[in-house]
Amino acid sequence: MKTTNARNLIALLLVWALALTSPAVQAADPLPSWNDGQTKQSIVAFVKRVSTPGGKDFVPKSERIATFDNDGTLWAEQPMYFQLLFSIDRVKALAPLHPEWKDTEPFASLLKGDVKGALAGGAKSLAEILMATHAGMTSEEFDAIVKDWIATARHPITKRPYTEMVYQPMLELLTYLRANGFKTFIVSGGGIDFMRPWTEKVYGIPPEQVVGSSIKLNFEFRDGKPVLVRLPEVNFVDDNAGKPVGIQQYIGRRPIAAFGNSDGDQQMLEWTMAGSGARFALLVHHTDGEREFVYDRQSLIGHLDKALDEAQAKGWTIVDMKNDWKTIYPPRH
Repeated sequence: MKTTNARNLIALLLVWALALTSPAVQAADPLPSWNDGQTKQSIVAFVKRVSTPGGKDFVPKSERIATFDNDGTLWAEQPMYFQLLFSIDRVKALAPLHPEWKDTEPFASLLKGDVKGALAGGAKSLAEILMATHAGMTSEEFDAIVKDWIATARHPITKRPYTEMVYQPMLELLTYLRANGFKTFIVSGGGIDFMRPWTEKVYGIPPEQVVGSSIKLNFEFRDGKPVLVRLPEVNFVDDNAGKPVGIQQYIGRRPIAAFGNSDGDQQMLEWTMAGSGARFALLVHHTDGEREFVYDRQSLIGHLDKALDEAQAKGWTIVDMKNDWKTIYPPRH
């Protein structure tokens, strides 16, 4: 009898051991790419506070709005913003149709591979590049161009597709928030029509939940069909103080959680935290030079200075990428 009981006990222990190491139990952690620590704990604690019925900080689902910057927050942004790399590729593709570009700046420098020289003219040069490559076609034509580029282009350093330069921990965070009743939005200084063709597939964020900078559109008929034509005129810049404005205009609710990585996100985080009730603000600090890039106060791309000071002073959550993330990018298949 004792032998039978001992065998039963051993069998039971084996079942428990197998259960504890099964994929189902391992997947119980909603943020497996985040190292255990204060940063991860602050996220989980906030989500629990606002999603627990009867709790003093409970927030109805309709008000659980979370906004995310894109460049440097959801995907990488070095050595330059990916939309600018897209624009450079478009200049090269369109060059045969514009022989005058060989002697006209900023295009002449771009065609010679001198990006720094092309951008020496500052905002004026950048605007010329963007308008030349983003305007003049219908919205459907631009959508197709973006989809083709995002499917074929490769990052100049990692050689990965740009959609593989997304951050695995942030993908998990998006899924975790949605599983707890949040509605997730992108609020980016990048072009709204550059992001909308692929954000649903990559992030699970549909086009109508993307807020970004835009150029003007004109309704007209081409070949007897109504189309929207992209004009070489700025409509809205969704960066810095423009982000709260864009949130109000496109979303109509103040977020209770906001996520960014640069001074361009500061006003969005400030506006989010100024609301009543439980609030959450997070900055991604790029501290991992081996697996990604190291930059903050001195960088022209993803400049993080005043927002970092404010985050430290006000107790916002700061992701130390090197120490808080077990992995950076999704595994390659």
